[in-house]
Amino acid sequence: MGVTVLQPYPVENKSGAQTIEFLLKRVVALGAVPAGQFLVDCETYSSNPQLGPPRTVHILHNSEQPASVFSILDTGTKQIPLVTDGLFDLLMTRIAPAYTSKKQTKIESKGQRFEFGDFVIKLGSVTMSQNFKGVMVEVEYRPCLVPGSCWELMREFLQGFLGSNVSNSMPAYFTQRSSINPNHSKANEIYQPIDTINQYLEHFTNYRKQTMAPVGARP
Repeated sequence: MGVTVLQPYPVENKSGAQTIEFLLKRVVALGAVPAGQFLVDCETYSSNPQLGPPRTVHILHNSEQPASVFSILDTGTKQIPLVTDGLFDLLMTRIAPAYTSKKQTKIESKGQRFEFGDFVIKLGSVTMSQNFKGVMVEVEYRPCLVPGSCWELMREFLQGFLGSNVSNSMPAYFTQRSSINPNHSKANEIYQPIDTINQYLEHFTNYRKQTMAPVGARP
């Protein structure tokens, strides 16, 4: 696994399906080869207010790591990540009185996966409660493990088929302070699978906060 960057792509004057098709043609024109499907999903649980200060647990799955369950506990002041096996899903159903699922906000990004040399490209259609919310492009550069060492290359690659929608600046996630060494940013850390999960959670949270009507019922 290498460094991964997520890039929302605007849906303008097109349906979700038309936008995905437009991007698919661009990716194929690069010479990328179809390499299956992918899915990243997120379900959020809220704590029982009678049991103490409110807390939220986000449970995410990534088809790239099918044996792992990623959970992020949000205490309101900090986020605590945890990586476990599939039994954690069962555990959450057993502690239902303490944590309740917000079924209406379950969100996922899924679609086609492509490989192009050292890059992996994923074109995701984001839906929440069956409603289309947007398009998310994921790009992974497999030879690199430190975001700061390959951002310029990844930026050029992303801009090559996504155009000016990609900023010249490094994504905000990588400019955050390192939890291991506060004197460094995440850009200088070894990239881990949980970093991909954290990026997805950031974007999923933004989609959930959108107050506008969904762009179409389903792509």
